[in-house]
Amino acid sequence: MSKCAFLGLGVMGYPMAGHLVDAGHAVSVWNRTSSKAADWAKQHDGTPYETAADAIAGCDYVLLCLGDDPDVEAVFDQIEDSLSEGTIVVDHTTASAGLARKLYERCKAKSAEFIDAPISGGQAGAERGKLTIMCGGDDAAMAKATPVMQAYGARITHIGESGAGQLAKSVNQICIAGIVQGLSEGIHFAETSGLDVSKVIEAISGGAAQSWQMENRWETMAERDFDHGFAVDWMRKDLRIALSAARESGASLPVTALVDQYYADIQAMGGSRWDTSSLINRFRKGDRD
Repeated sequence: MSKCAFLGLGVMGYPMAGHLVDAGHAVSVWNRTSSKAADWAKQHDGTPYETAADAIAGCDYVLLCLGDDPDVEAVFDQIEDSLSEGTIVVDHTTASAGLARKLYERCKAKSAEFIDAPISGGQAGAERGKLTIMCGGDDAAMAKATPVMQAYGARITHIGESGAGQLAKSVNQICIAGIVQGLSEGIHFAETSGLDVSKVIEAISGGAAQSWQMENRWETMAERDFDHGFAVDWMRKDLRIALSAARESGASLPVTALVDQYYADIQAMGGSRWDTSSLINRFRKGDRD
């Protein structure tokens, strides 16, 4: 098995690092809040470090799961001089394709490898070790890193060259944004029409309207219960990245841009930490419709 460093123990990274241990890898961890790394080490057979550079010493794989471009670049600055020839850096953060390409080149300059590998599946997927992983990078690096990522990834797809994984994650978020808005409008319409929402969902969920969001979120949306994972703040970050990439490529994303503003409405309502299904809260009596 391999020696791995996992940098970033948030709601996703914490269980992902644990799955690496369960798969038999030797794991060192680092987190900006060092107490979280210490807590992780109490639960798992791994070693916490006070600095990211110390955590990656002698590692075959360096795995990152952070917040946004500035976080990734700041941590990479800390570890760059400690990268060894042949080390493979795998970034699971949802960040920009431009940053992925930049870090790919910086790794190459150190005779190391870089894979952008954003994840989908939420906290539940991370805890179950059933994440979807979209990857960009070289074939040889992917062949080596895939068995490691299989510790927590159920579907791992090599999309293309560096940056392609991040662009694929933007496609994922674009699709989710439209689906959640459509489901919100559908439930809202059913409610205002005096229909039994549960019976409506039973009727339509076996046909073309079915989606993961409908299957897993319709009931909590109807109950206005929004404590189920990926937060609005993070979704807006991801949509910002997608809309920026669209401007660069010339793609038109009118629905995505509109839903992004609807999420801004949710933030203004105090819902920054509500999950993404909270779009339906815009339709509460007294709110804008």
